[in-house]
Amino acid sequence: MTADVTGELANLNVLVEIDGPVATLTLNRPAKRNAVQMAMWASIDAHVTALAANPDVRVLVVRGAGEHFCAGADISELTNGPGGEYARINWAAEEALANFPYPTIAMIRGNCVGGGVSIASACDIRISANDAIFGITPSKLGIVYPTNALERAVRILGASATKHLMFTGDLINADRALRIGLIDELVTVDGLENRVNELVATIIERSSLTQVASKAMIDEVIRDGKVKPATTRYWEDEMDKSGEVREGVAAFLAKRPVRWPWKRS
Repeated sequence: MTADVTGELANLNVLVEIDGPVATLTLNRPAKRNAVQMAMWASIDAHVTALAANPDVRVLVVRGAGEHFCAGADISELTNGPGGEYARINWAAEEALANFPYPTIAMIRGNCVGGGVSIASACDIRISANDAIFGITPSKLGIVYPTNALERAVRILGASATKHLMFTGDLINADRALRIGLIDELVTVDGLENRVNELVATIIERSSLTQVASKAMIDEVIRDGKVKPATTRYWEDEMDKSGEVREGVAAFLAKRPVRWPWKRS
C-alpha cells in the first residue's frame, strides 16, 4: 500500500510504499533523473523518521523512479551555495537514513551522482545494475562537501579513493565502483529487481533482533571504536527476554519455519 500522508510526507516527488514488513522509498522525478529538491530532502527525512517508528517495518529499500537512482541535488537551487537552511535539511535527511534502525538497501541504476552517492552511502547495502554511473562532484561546483557525507565516504572507500573522486569530480562506472567498495554487489539491469527482492526475502527470514542489534553495535564501533558495556548489556537483556533464541533453536530442531517473536519497542 502507499502511505496515507500529509504535509512534508505528501510530496509526490518522494513516494513510500509499505508491503508487510518491507518499505520502499522512491525518488520520483524521473524527468530530472530524480534530482533532489530541498522539499524532497525534507520529505525524505519525514518519511524515514515515520518508518523508523513503525514496528511492522523490517527493511527499507531506497530507489529511483525510471532509469536512474539520483542525479544529485537540483543544481538550480544551489545558486547561493548549499548552506543555511538547505544544509540543515539535507543533513537531516541523510542522517535519518543512516540512523534508520533496520536494514536499508540502495537499489541503484543509471545516474548515482553527488547527493545520489550521499543517499546511497547512508544505506547499509548498495546493490547496483551494471549501467550505473557514480560520481562525487563538488569540485565542479566549488562546493565544500557536507561533512556527514564526507565522513561516510571515507569510512566506505578509504581516504585515497575519496580524495580521488573529490579532487577530480570524475564519473566512474559500476565495475570500478565495485572495486573501490562503493557498491556491494553488481548485477545486470534485468536482474536488479530480482536480486534486491531475493536479498529482502532473506533479511525478512532472519532474526530482526540480530539485525537491529548488529546494526546498532556496528555503528557504535564506527563512531566510538568499540561497543560500550552498557550497549552489550542492553542487547543481551533484549535477547534473553525476547524468546528469540528459544524460537530459533526450536524451529531449527523441528525443521519448521521460524516465527520470530521480537519487535523493536
